[in-house]
Amino acid sequence: MGITHFSPPYVPAAQLAQHLRERGYAVLAPQDMASWAGASLAQLQGLHADWDDLPPDDYLKDGGRYRRRRYSCFVVQGEGLVQAPHRAHWQPVQYNALHGGMQRWFAPMLTATLANPAWQALVRAAAAAAQAALLPLQAPPARWCVEAHQFRIDTEGGVGRPTPEGAHRDGVDLVAVFLVGCEGVKGGETRIFESASPAGQRFTLDEPWSVLLLNDARMIHETTPILPTAEHGWRDTLVLTCRRDHFLGEDGHNPS
Repeated sequence: MGITHFSPPYVPAAQLAQHLRERGYAVLAPQDMASWAGASLAQLQGLHADWDDLPPDDYLKDGGRYRRRRYSCFVVQGEGLVQAPHRAHWQPVQYNALHGGMQRWFAPMLTATLANPAWQALVRAAAAAAQAALLPLQAPPARWCVEAHQFRIDTEGGVGRPTPEGAHRDGVDLVAVFLVGCEGVKGGETRIFESASPAGQRFTLDEPWSVLLLNDARMIHETTPILPTAEHGWRDTLVLTCRRDHFLGEDGHNPS
């Protein structure tokens, strides 16, 4: 049986904040995403080579070896952007039943990546989207704590699982999931659901540098497994999460 393919419900970049406010999510096509971020599509495509040397994720509780990643953190307030000291990625078990409660020390992102103006534009754009969509229109610039995850999911073992924890929330305010590229795979369907109702959407991000943005308080999300269609298949994504004022673990949670 073939895999059903649903096209993403793209919206114009100018309607991003409105859709996030009204529906809890928005999806941008690559050119609209580049316009929203303030970087050219060619500049963004130039970042993709950084996904070729991601170290293995050694924390997968299902014993898999299908995920590689790097991780770094930033603080954005208005136009100000600073890299935060390297830290463990931590989530409480109520948001990640599989890997919650663990201090996961992933390799930091490469210095050359962080110095790239296109990279900095993406981080600022994610924080600006959180500010515009989640706070009152005249609110002063908030302090947005941004966690950045570079992922490569491969099918060397036969199947790759982008979200082994299943449908989940991340415990933040805004989640942005960028498809950076994919090759030799099928599957990887995005599924989003309203946490307070049965309503949901299914679609497949298949254009490099398309992006899904979510109000994490309203929406639950997951991505279905990928299967190989060639000898070596992989799917690369970038996930940026924005949380106001504090990173998870800094405001009453105990990450120990």
